[in-house]
Amino acid sequence: MSACVPAGATEPAHTERAHPPHSPPPGRRRGFRVASADLSAAVAVFLIALPLSLGIALTTGAPLQAGLVAAAVGGLVAGRLGGSPLQVSGPAAGLTVVTADVIHQYGWRTTCAVTVLAGLAQLGLGCLRVARGALAVSPAIVHGMLAGIGVTIAVAQAHIVLGGEPQSSVPDNLRALPAQLAGLDPAALAMSVLTLAVLLLWPRLPGRAGHLLRRVPAALVAVAGATAIAAAAGLVLPLVDLPSWRSHALAGLPEGPVLGLVAAVLATTLVCSVQSLLGAVAVDKLASARPGAGHVVRSDLDRELLGQGAANVVSGTLGGLPVAGVAVRSTANVHAGAVSRNSTMLHGVLVVAAALLLVPLLELIPLASLAALVMAVGIRMVSLHHIRTVTRHREVLVYAVTALGVISLGVLEGVALGIAAAVGVALHRLTRTRITHTEEDGVHHVHVRGQLTFLAVPRLSRALHLVPQGADAVVALDGSFMDHAAYETLQDWQSTHTARGGTVEITGRRTGVRIAEPGALASGPVPDGEPGTSGDCRCRAWTAWRNHQCDRPSPAPDDAGARPDETLESGEADPRTGRALSAPARGRTPGGRQLARGLSTFQRRTAPLVRGELARLAREGQRPSQLFLTCADSRVVTSMITSSGPGDLFVVRNVGNLVPPPGAESGDDSVAAALEYAVDVLAVRSITVCGHSGCGAMQALLDSRPASPASPAATPLGRWLRHGGPSLERLRDTGAPAPRLAGRPPADDVEQLCLTNVVQQLEHLRAHESVAHALKEGSLELHGVYFHVGEAQAYLLAEQEEGRVFDRVRDVDLVV
Repeated sequence: MSACVPAGATEPAHTERAHPPHSPPPGRRRGFRVASADLSAAVAVFLIALPLSLGIALTTGAPLQAGLVAAAVGGLVAGRLGGSPLQVSGPAAGLTVVTADVIHQYGWRTTCAVTVLAGLAQLGLGCLRVARGALAVSPAIVHGMLAGIGVTIAVAQAHIVLGGEPQSSVPDNLRALPAQLAGLDPAALAMSVLTLAVLLLWPRLPGRAGHLLRRVPAALVAVAGATAIAAAAGLVLPLVDLPSWRSHALAGLPEGPVLGLVAAVLATTLVCSVQSLLGAVAVDKLASARPGAGHVVRSDLDRELLGQGAANVVSGTLGGLPVAGVAVRSTANVHAGAVSRNSTMLHGVLVVAAALLLVPLLELIPLASLAALVMAVGIRMVSLHHIRTVTRHREVLVYAVTALGVISLGVLEGVALGIAAAVGVALHRLTRTRITHTEEDGVHHVHVRGQLTFLAVPRLSRALHLVPQGADAVVALDGSFMDHAAYETLQDWQSTHTARGGTVEITGRRTGVRIAEPGALASGPVPDGEPGTSGDCRCRAWTAWRNHQCDRPSPAPDDAGARPDETLESGEADPRTGRALSAPARGRTPGGRQLARGLSTFQRRTAPLVRGELARLAREGQRPSQLFLTCADSRVVTSMITSSGPGDLFVVRNVGNLVPPPGAESGDDSVAAALEYAVDVLAVRSITVCGHSGCGAMQALLDSRPASPASPAATPLGRWLRHGGPSLERLRDTGAPAPRLAGRPPADDVEQLCLTNVVQQLEHLRAHESVAHALKEGSLELHGVYFHVGEAQAYLLAEQEEGRVFDRVRDVDLVV
């Protein structure tokens, strides 16, 4: 299949296929089927698309039928050929400014020709497979462009809401607004206010009745209500006028200056492509977050661009508006439960039917109501969420420049100004570097904030030379880039300083950020034959653990004759890095240095971030909501697998995540004491027993016979493992259904015992008095979890008809 030809849309199957993707399976074809969810979603999207398509056509000054043509083509052509099955395409509010300007300058037939040329440009870009490159555009520019378009729409539609006619630009509309207010039409204003009130209040209807009524789109209710009231009251208002389809204007040859037409094609292509591609990515996220969503196939962005190009060619040829992915309709499609592209195509069929059969009803709609509807859409395009996001990322200047440029000059000009502002901000950040030197407890700290380039080398050299010879120094690099000049300056100073008896520790603030050349500054040389931090490191996701896991001890040189555990004297070099040991590290064993380094990393990187929260917990006391009982295995990190922090979990760990039953002869009441304290004093709301794969305690239970009371185990470990005996007996009981994993059988007997042990320990929990009392009152829940270490996958215990099943916890479950 050629990359330039959009493939037929076949939906991803839920079973494995032997044939290539996006091609029909071999053998007999099945008949066309439509899922009930697709049918209901198509109706919901159609009810939103119908009034919006007419409103957008009204806003641009195009024939009103053009909006219906674009909606139908977007549903049928883009829906069939596009790479995002759940995205709904049609006339978009983001295109109104560009389209209105082209219509004003060149007329309607030339605008249709511009739409066709923009579609051909999209087909070319799709063939070149550059769709994903559009996502490299700064979000601040995209959001600023949409905000500027939204303001332009809202200001223009305000004139129609007041009963007048809009001007060609925002400044002209603002200048004409006082005169329009002086001569407003009360009837038009009343219908507009009614429409806006319904749009605002309908989604907020309370109660069960409100929940049912909210299934009807607010846009349809608002326009239908205004239409009914205007007709019943006999108000004289400008209404929708749909001329006969026989007189509908189609595309003609483009007429006008070449440069102006090229600019119009570029603007239409840019807005259509960016809006559609970003919309496809957003639809993927919405579909993945739906309750019960399984594996969601990501959109094929190049195919989506091809589908949008084909739709624009067809729409322009038939006299329709430009087509792009529409966020409002796509969101409604996903929320209505659509499962395939059939919903998008059926919505296009319904638009065609309405355009042919409902013309008498559509011609009763007041233009003021449609204008209010589109004005509300324009206002929503100025998203407070987007403003907060760009402010948090310090890109509000780019957002503001783009929005003001679109409002004042036009879309292409505004985007160009936004790109220039983004480049300027990036250069400013690249060249703005702050370097400070401080001394604390005899240790000199050089802190570099920003990017290290050759422009900052003189200031870096001055700060480094403030460190006295032989002193301990820490250089903190708070940035993500260092050029060669800065790297060599820092490396030369480090070599000179350590040669004169000083110590240097160079750190990066953020996790996994590679400063300068591959690990040379941060980790030192790696012995031959050993995987280094730049190659086999698997712990870059956790800054605080990186040194512990990636610094592998090197054997001492043969001629030194020193053992790895011998203490190094002051001034000796670290055998892993070749550098002189710092004062705190001198005189310690390798294990002691490792502990000190970890504590130092915590004090330097983590403590400043959590000190405020820990101070609050120190004042208020602990109030955890969960007791988490798990194995002492070092691979099970409770805070990581539960995404918890200080004060969240009350944790009990022991060998084998065992809960001795009440009255057991164990000589150890620590678990029972923890249960009593957690339930009666801390009032936790849930207790979780977490087992894990490869548990050594379970392997030991399988390998040895439990000690009897007559012959007690000889060691503390053996006596403790007697509490796992009931789990072993439960495993060997063939009469009871064994707990299992969803989707696959247990790998071996050890994994089966790990699952059985979780279930058995939950039974032991219920036997404890404090737990039983809380369960009876309904103030406590019990949960079982199995964590597969090798898969980094958690399984949650669930009661099903066929027995106890550990079901996989998916990332979409966490989002929901």
